[in-house]
Amino acid sequence: MKKSFASDNNSGVHPEILKAIERANSEHFISYGDDPYTTEAKKLFKEVFGETTETFFFLTGTGSNVSALQAFTNRFQAIICPETAHINVDECGAVEHALGVKLLDVETIEGKLTREKIEKYLHFIGDQHHVQPKILSITQATELGTVYSLKELENLIDFAHKNDLKVHIDGARIANAAVKLNCSLRSLTTDLGIDVLSLGGTKNGMMVGEAVVLFNKSDIDNMPFIRKQNMQLISKMRFISAQFIPYFKDNLWYNNAKQANEMALLLYEKLFSVVPEILVSKPEANALFVKLPKAIASKMQKERFFYTWDETEGIYRFMTSFDMVDDDINDFVGFVISHVN
Repeated sequence: MKKSFASDNNSGVHPEILKAIERANSEHFISYGDDPYTTEAKKLFKEVFGETTETFFFLTGTGSNVSALQAFTNRFQAIICPETAHINVDECGAVEHALGVKLLDVETIEGKLTREKIEKYLHFIGDQHHVQPKILSITQATELGTVYSLKELENLIDFAHKNDLKVHIDGARIANAAVKLNCSLRSLTTDLGIDVLSLGGTKNGMMVGEAVVLFNKSDIDNMPFIRKQNMQLISKMRFISAQFIPYFKDNLWYNNAKQANEMALLLYEKLFSVVPEILVSKPEANALFVKLPKAIASKMQKERFFYTWDETEGIYRFMTSFDMVDDDINDFVGFVISHVN
């Protein structure tokens, strides 16, 4: 079957992840995380992010985002995020529904927040007539496939903390960002002083499962109860946590993201050599955006589905995955060219 360029959620599961799940299925263990696989996975998270961190395993990305943000907000407070953020566009209002907070969605260039863009939302801090901004939610890599540089993040996080804002990173594709920046996951999180991370694995070779990493001991106490109340405490947790063992131990997080990024760049280069007029920008992670006439795009989507990004502008998204190889790219390039030319 031909590979799907609609989403990295459509990809398969890495063979080593499947083996890890099979190992966890070998015998009975105590439930709710009191098992050796969860213990080992938590130890690996501390090796990656630092001894002062604490990790909690979740079932879904939406559940992890909601719970991570709940740890820092009251119902009269607000979360500042890009207008393109997953929590704003693709989670069916889950954050606002579950937490009773307001999302202050910021118009951005290339999906990136800046100090100047968020500063205007801080003018009403202390005014009882207005929601109070409490946390900044940054997506890395962004929904537009762009990647914040370490300097951009440092400036943004420093500004947030100086204004008494906590910082959350939605890291559904943080592995792809780390590969692009050639840096460690710790460099993108702990070393920059963030407060909480939603770390995704599903888009990067895992079967199912996410994690919330808290970086300050004072923020940890409530998370077990938040997770349970949000229906994210998995009884057979070992099947989630076991996947993170090869993910970190065997460097799968890096190798998988590197392959996905390289395939996006190869797709760009091959399309650029033939139909450069359809390309919107060069990919920084594993997302490529193209501009197509609606009639052509609709016909293509019926044959090999991919997502419409901006119907008004005729922008569409192609996503590459860790399990793609050169032949998959060549096949898809041929498909695109056959419809565009």
